[in-house]
Amino acid sequence: MRPAELSHSERCDWLRLARTPRIGPVSFARLLARFGSAEAAIDALPELARTSGSPRPAIPPRARAEAELDAIDRAGVRLLAHCEPDFPHALACIPAPPPLILVKGRLELMQKPCCAMVGARNASAAGLRFSRQLAHGLGAAGVVIVSGLARGIDGAAHAGSLETGTIAVLAGGLDYIYPPEHYELHHAIAEQGLLVSEVALGSLPTARDFPRRNRLISGLSSGVLVVEAAVKSGSLITARFAAEQGREVMAVPGSPLDPRARGGNQLLRDGAHLIESVEDVLAILENTPAIEREGLEPGPDGSGLEDEALEVVDWPMPDQAPDIPAPAGPVDRVRALLSPTPISADELSRQAAIPAGNIGAIILELEMAGEVNILPGGLLQVSQSS
Repeated sequence: MRPAELSHSERCDWLRLARTPRIGPVSFARLLARFGSAEAAIDALPELARTSGSPRPAIPPRARAEAELDAIDRAGVRLLAHCEPDFPHALACIPAPPPLILVKGRLELMQKPCCAMVGARNASAAGLRFSRQLAHGLGAAGVVIVSGLARGIDGAAHAGSLETGTIAVLAGGLDYIYPPEHYELHHAIAEQGLLVSEVALGSLPTARDFPRRNRLISGLSSGVLVVEAAVKSGSLITARFAAEQGREVMAVPGSPLDPRARGGNQLLRDGAHLIESVEDVLAILENTPAIEREGLEPGPDGSGLEDEALEVVDWPMPDQAPDIPAPAGPVDRVRALLSPTPISADELSRQAAIPAGNIGAIILELEMAGEVNILPGGLLQVSQSS
């Protein structure tokens, strides 16, 4: 059946049902399959809760949903339901797609070939440079880069592909800028690229929202490329979602001496594609089968719904905090960027946003502390003993 736009009343009902606590994408799809519409599902929820012994659902009143729709319109944002024609096809094809997403920017980017790039927030200077180069090259080849607008690899990937097309998937509301140093990048993506979120405007992200965001990052993409990642990181959650969704998983190899490379190296041992160039990524994406819609199998009568309609979706959680603070002082910023991969002082100066005239004193301080090695040609490398 051809997708159709929801009426205003239907959109309001979809929003009320999606914003009901304990109703995740799986439950939403099953309720819709059983009752035929969000309005009918809302009417049936109190009785379902009573017969299953669950608490009465806190369904948002229509006035609250109307107020949210008004706020969305005023912000120049669009609310897309997964049954509508503008909803991204790739995301609609994952098992239990999000019922609704909020988007701002160039919607056509979601219909183009997309590749996700994710990685460490405390990325090395070499990793940041390589990410920016990869994103720029893939963008020039017509591939839209998808990432999470976090510090480190995400920000570098967005910056490298801003001119050609990039999609930022946010854990919080589209109007919540985080990290704060991405203020300009956030606004640039809203103008030149696309912002996507599953939560309401004004929402601050919680730890629970980051895996949900990662699921959307992989769902929008034909493949996920991990540049740098620790063994326990959100980037590996994104890679796992990609594998479950039938998407390609790729990783850039790194030094075994760098903890930021261990997650990517683990992915390679587990069968991920090894990436060393833009051409490697393009070759994999060109051989990727077309994404087909999978859908749920709720059964003709919605059997089993009473047991699962009010369940919380069991999102996997990362073993570390959803974000880490950026290094504050100049010495700490340089220290965080160093890795076993040699890097020039000029590159360090640029990545750390430290004037070239000051970088020499910082390097000298780190060298005297035994934290950096100066190689032939003036290249810098983290000391293996540090």
